[in-house]
Amino acid sequence: MADASDTPSTGRDYRETVFLPETPFPMRGGLPQKEPAIIEAWGDLYSALRKQRQAEGAPLYVLHDGPPYANGDIHIGHALNKTLKDFVVRSRFLLGHDVDYVPGWDCHGLPIEWKIEERYRSQGKRKDEVSKAEFRQACREYAAGWIDVQREQFKRLGVLGDWDHRYATMDFNTEAAIVGEFHKFKNSGQLYRGSKPVMWSPVERTALADAEIEYHDHVSPTIWVKFPVVAATDDHPDDLLAFRHATPAVVIWTTTPWTIPANRAISYGPEIAYGLYEVTAMETGLEFEPWAKPGDRLIVADKLAEDVFKAAKIASWTRVDDL
Repeated sequence: MADASDTPSTGRDYRETVFLPETPFPMRGGLPQKEPAIIEAWGDLYSALRKQRQAEGAPLYVLHDGPPYANGDIHIGHALNKTLKDFVVRSRFLLGHDVDYVPGWDCHGLPIEWKIEERYRSQGKRKDEVSKAEFRQACREYAAGWIDVQREQFKRLGVLGDWDHRYATMDFNTEAAIVGEFHKFKNSGQLYRGSKPVMWSPVERTALADAEIEYHDHVSPTIWVKFPVVAATDDHPDDLLAFRHATPAVVIWTTTPWTIPANRAISYGPEIAYGLYEVTAMETGLEFEPWAKPGDRLIVADKLAEDVFKAAKIASWTRVDDL
């Protein structure tokens, strides 16, 4: 066994004997330190590009921002939406346009009001105990806070835009513009009062948007209805086949049977082929009385005829005529 004192020195740096690739990129990302500089660079890029394009007299391209709702942190849907818009902004810059993209926020709606009501309830207050002016101001402050939060989150995505001059639906100049346009409709005689069914919240005492409605699953009966052709019309005396055949019936299928008493018309598709079919035989051994019987003549769409007759337990049929 060799003596330890005879062991050669191992102080050599063997990295020099291994071929390793060299790169100017650091081994560590250091994002907490670098991200602020990256965000600032993107912001400076947008301003610089706009100044350059305006100096060149480039054509203006305006991308109107469908605003996100000022309530809560951004989620993957926000990120996807803003990223897709950023594709448009950057591509238009590359095509030589002066791109005007002003981010905006939607500040009106029940979600913000609900949050303020929850705050009042936690303080032992009711909504009715607070003046309308105080309630609206609280909603404005709540929305403004989330605008600031979301704006910084969007900027961290690297989205190019005029973030220092954002718009919001609650801005007084925006609301004034809306009222001005509303008055234009009134002065031109296009404004009228009518009736229209809307979803209504008895608690909030306001109309609801479709996005605020949750539908409960409900199973409804579907029905087939035969509408007999009883007379021709003056405009189309020969179109109903009543003069060439025994009284036919128009077959419809609906998932809303409660609307039948209010029916006033049956619509046909101009590019759909319809035919007149005669029932020649029904299935036997049925436990119910079918709504069709041999000899009936039915008007149905050709592509749906087989499915209709199968559902009606019709064993055989004959196509008699075109419609």
